[in-house]
Amino acid sequence: MNFIYISPNFPDAAWKFCNALKNNGVRVLGIGDQPYEELKQELKNALTEYYKVSNLENYSEVYRGTAYFAWKYDRIDWIESNNEYWLEQDARLRTDFNVNTGLKSDVINAIKEKSEMKKYYAKGGIRTARQIKASEGFEAVKRFAYDAGYPLFAKPDVGVGANGAHKIIDEGALWHFYQTNPQAYQYVIEEYVTGNICDYDAIIDSHGNPIFESWSVCPPSIADIVEQNLDSTYFVEKDMNENLRYWGRQTVKAFDVRSRFVHLEFFRLDRAHRGLGNVGDFVALEVNMRPGGGYTPDMLNYAHSVDVYKIWADMVAFDRRTTPDPHDDYFCVFAGRRDNAQYHLDHQAIMEKYAYALKQWDRVPDALSPAMGNQSYIARFRTWEEKDQFLFDICNRK
Repeated sequence: MNFIYISPNFPDAAWKFCNALKNNGVRVLGIGDQPYEELKQELKNALTEYYKVSNLENYSEVYRGTAYFAWKYDRIDWIESNNEYWLEQDARLRTDFNVNTGLKSDVINAIKEKSEMKKYYAKGGIRTARQIKASEGFEAVKRFAYDAGYPLFAKPDVGVGANGAHKIIDEGALWHFYQTNPQAYQYVIEEYVTGNICDYDAIIDSHGNPIFESWSVCPPSIADIVEQNLDSTYFVEKDMNENLRYWGRQTVKAFDVRSRFVHLEFFRLDRAHRGLGNVGDFVALEVNMRPGGGYTPDMLNYAHSVDVYKIWADMVAFDRRTTPDPHDDYFCVFAGRRDNAQYHLDHQAIMEKYAYALKQWDRVPDALSPAMGNQSYIARFRTWEEKDQFLFDICNRK
């Protein structure tokens, strides 16, 4: 099997996907823009060959690299980056090289444009916040607000995370949004929904069935973290929520997901919301047809004593899981601190108090620090009380 991995050097965890593929007997071919000699040794060991381009955004260069691999190694079976940023390019390459193991260009809008996602959610009977395109104009959005009420939430129709998001508190703020944002007409505007953001993470086989499932909770949303410079926290739950399992699987069916690692976002309502549900109900937010960002894959491993890189590679190579579920589950917690804040417990005190539970501690790459903080800690616990105490100790500022 010939697998082309786009940008195998970034994010950092990509080498683990490549390594798991190699261990399953897959030939892994990398296309990236980092010089070969600068690649991690673990990645070099996983790749059969690496094709360097000067710019991954130059489709002609990436196309030539793919054509070279097809000429040298025969038919390409998979093309994948597992990266939101390259989803559209991945689909275009699959289309041009007739690779049928992933999304192609004819369906990419359904997972890239938030306005298109709504149509698929509706087809599956999945509840979502009402939405209007900002391109319909100020007057149309003002009429929308009369029914939906303020505040509203504006976000780019195509975009990742909370980048560029705005909370619009009244008509004056709506007018200001249109007058000061040159990209306003590329936004969608939704009724404002409050609650925790919960993520359904799953690896889906070629028949649309999950071979791995988990869920996580983000107490402050990424939008609030970025806007208010909060400490970043989220955690993988110990046990699966059956309601979220149902809605996650319904979403997989509605979008006809096959042969992918997915990260599906939902609100869990903290108050009754007209037309959406009661406290505790789940409302769909976004689909992400790739693994959760940041440290999420490793946290899934720590939480459930598994290897999601291996499970994903099993899906690719064998279309099934080859390792049993150990049913050895924990809460796995991420907490990120800010360099510009002071805390009651310093780094050394955290390391000493939680030596028994810490699994990773790292400096967060600058590109991710607005959403994740500057210094990260990941730990796992058997009990809810331990998890909460850890979060308090990490985030307790002076």
